[in-house]
Amino acid sequence: MTPQRFDLVVIGASFAGLACARAAAQAGLRVAVVEKKSSSGDKLHTTGIIVKDAIDTIPWLQQVPAALVRQVDGVRLYSPNLRHVDLHAPGYYFWATDTPALLDWMCASVQADGVTLLAGTLFESAARDNGGWSVSVKSVASQEPAVLQAGYLVGADGPHSRVAKALGLSLNTQFLFGIEHEYGQARLDANLLHCFIDRKLAPGYIGWAVAGVGIQQIGLARRMSASGVPPKQAWMDSFTARIAPHVAVGDAEPLATRAGMIPCGGVLKRVSDARVMLVGDAAGMVSPVTAGGIHTALEHGDAVGGAVAAFLQAGAADGGDPADPMRGLVRNYPKFRAKRTLRWLFDHFQADWIFNLALDTEPMRQAARMVYFHRRGKPE
Repeated sequence: MTPQRFDLVVIGASFAGLACARAAAQAGLRVAVVEKKSSSGDKLHTTGIIVKDAIDTIPWLQQVPAALVRQVDGVRLYSPNLRHVDLHAPGYYFWATDTPALLDWMCASVQADGVTLLAGTLFESAARDNGGWSVSVKSVASQEPAVLQAGYLVGADGPHSRVAKALGLSLNTQFLFGIEHEYGQARLDANLLHCFIDRKLAPGYIGWAVAGVGIQQIGLARRMSASGVPPKQAWMDSFTARIAPHVAVGDAEPLATRAGMIPCGGVLKRVSDARVMLVGDAAGMVSPVTAGGIHTALEHGDAVGGAVAAFLQAGAADGGDPADPMRGLVRNYPKFRAKRTLRWLFDHFQADWIFNLALDTEPMRQAARMVYFHRRGKPE
């Protein structure tokens, strides 16, 4: 079996993995992306909301075809008794995306940059070899094995990273469980992202509804506990019945379902070793409060790809491995200190009566603006 040779092998055609591959390929590296699904857009676990901060700062997003996104101008926040306030910030908006099509477009984009995309291929193991890696993979369909030789390895393969398990890196242990239904039509204000606080239905997080690109998305997430996850259909039936006065689907059946684990413990302790790094969900790079991860995935995926290219092109003996936890890029991974504190408070002290009383107060509105609009939510 003759190995295929690459400078960088990225495991996972996620937002983080594709951003990493793109940056490295544009810097001149030979790059392969290994993705177990036949299409990166299959069986998604994300709502696909992209914040304005990402749109403004990530040049790749400026190239996204307009047909794949839809602008949402603000947030309607509901207390548990279903009173609500509308929140806006000057010039701020979100993108609802056709997420499967967006990821497929990103895959085509990186292939145009010279990246080899190995779809339908499962990562099995990796062993150090001549200063780099010997990466064992196999076809999901035929089970045929293959070996990839790589100078560097990046794990961008989701919250239960096989790369992390194989190489003894840290694993996510704190999760939300999210489920979302897609409908062909629903009655809701399409200019707003609707967010519902309800400790019974969504302990530790929220429910939501948004008019996406050609579909309506309704979902909720909750903190995982020892009691496990309730039956999904009963969970969603209760939620859709609860919000029907404001977001109604009638007797419509969902066209599709997205569901999965969302890491919420912050960036993991050990996300790297010599010539290997985790990025995106694999590294716990998800906001512990909002569960947003696309912005950080794209930003840090791009940074990792560029840093790996600079390291390999400069030579391995200069001590500049971006995986170095003391001097390398990983020391700049987001710490989420304040958001981890808020996550702990929300997990331990969430009470519906507090939100019912506080929703109309200016401190509550200002706090919500900061959560949703970040710096744009600060008072003038």
